Amino acid sequence: MKKRLVGFVITAVAVVVVAVASFVSFKVYNANAGANKGIAAKINGETIYINDLKQSYADHPQIKDRVPFEEFYAKTLDVFVNSKLVYQAAKAAKIEETPEFNRQLVTAKEDLARKLYLEKMVEEKVTDEEVKKLYDEYTSKFESQKEVKAKHILVDTEEKAKEVIAKLKKGEDFEKLASQYSKDQVADLGYFTKEMMVPEFSKAAFSMNKGEYSKTPVKTEFGYHVILVDDARASKPLELKEVEAQLKNMVTQKVVAEIFEELRNSAKIEKYTLEGEEITEKK
Repeated sequence: MKKRLVGFVITAVAVVVVAVASFVSFKVYNANAGANKGIAAKINGETIYINDLKQSYADHPQIKDRVPFEEFYAKTLDVFVNSKLVYQAAKAAKIEETPEFNRQLVTAKEDLARKLYLEKMVEEKVTDEEVKKLYDEYTSKFESQKEVKAKHILVDTEEKAKEVIAKLKKGEDFEKLASQYSKDQVADLGYFTKEMMVPEFSKAAFSMNKGEYSKTPVKTEFGYHVILVDDARASKPLELKEVEAQLKNMVTQKVVAEIFEELRNSAKIEKYTLEGEEITEKK
């Protein structure tokens, strides 16, 4: 029903076991670092330390924020055990001596080096000050608009919408009618500006006064609506805490783009076509 806005909402992570399984196979830790922290498991004489799991847990805040370490440990110890078993089997099969292993090892080392370099540069350059600067730019350019808070009942036919309106005229409760008739589970649409809704819906909602419901069905591409306007106000900028994650992501993208530009500008780059002719880049 609502048009999708750009950003400002970050959604979160999947099942812990799946998430851990995705990184345990290529994250390598110093086992001896956990020697005095207790042993988690021994697999054919090789030791996995509790500290190895603690390090994995600490390295993944998206999991750490959701699950206590005790639960993480219980759910992922077998993932570490299975990972070690497969590695032992790979060594026994002399996989590390194959040309394909060496080819992929070079790629993996380059990927890891790139990742760690970019993480280091981002950590240095994506500061609270840069995020606040972007937020101040957002608030300084913010133009207040009228917002309406409304509920709606969405049905398939004009006849049903008229039936709902007739019941409203008799004093029946809007919420009860919504639960009875509406095919949209979200009856309360919250606050929105004109641009956030399809034109036909906005035209009707913004022409109504607070507490008023539509006296005729409002037809859109979704069906027929009966709208109730709960409130109207002037929009305000979102609070910093509401957009901080999105702004930080924007600053990060800007920093990464600048890093690539700086590297390209300081490098001698020669590119060629499939036929071996040099490609001349336009400045």
